[in-house]
Parts: sequence; C-alpha cells; structure tokens
Amino acid sequence: MTKTDSRYARKVRHIRLRKKVEGSAERPRLCVFRSLEHIYAQVIDDSRGATLVQASTLDTELKEKSAAAPKVAQAEMVGQAVARRAQEAGIKEVVFDRGGFKYHGRVKALADAARAAGLSF
Repeated sequence: MTKTDSRYARKVRHIRLRKKVEGSAERPRLCVFRSLEHIYAQVIDDSRGATLVQASTLDTELKEKSAAAPKVAQAEMVGQAVARRAQEAGIKEVVFDRGGFKYHGRVKALADAARAAGLSF
C-alpha cells in the first residue's frame, strides 16, 4: 500500500465515521488528528461550525514539556490539556471522533488522558 493509498483510506474511514458522529452545543465533538511528529485535539460545535477549545503539541505551554517525551506521553499531555480547557469552557461531555485513525497508541492515550482529566465520552 503506498502512502497516498493509506491517506486516502484514512479519509474514507473518517468520512464513514463522520456520518455517525456529530457534535452539538450540548455535546460537542472531540476531534483528534495525528501527524508523524505532532498530535492535535479540538472540541468542535458542528451546529455552529466553531472550534470551542483546542490543544496540540505545538502549544507553547506543552511544547517545552513534551519536546523530549515519547509520542504517547505527548498525546497524554495533549489529552489532559484539552480536557482542562474544555472544563474551563463549561464542557463536560463530548463525542469522540478518532479521525479515521485506529483507536490505538497515541489516539487511545489522548482519549484515556482526557477521560481521566474529567471529560466523559
């Protein structure tokens, strides 16, 4: 499988997943994207089309701490940060959108850390 094939397959999986998963004002969508170097998480209200909170390994507060850490530990830091910011914004429940990625490794670590920090999904 070539690189473009695997990217296309992920996009197809994401489209299939998005048919079932939709964020609302009461229960927004926690969307995860992972690249080779970084991981990003956003809490999105799909009814307005607005990002409510976000966190990534590129954030200034996380960049210094996560520079030398393994990628799974970085994902955990991002999960904790997005959960903390969501709770500050008054969000307690979300719908998890894994973005077409397997629920494994960094995606699972982010989800588990967000759950442990107080988000429910």
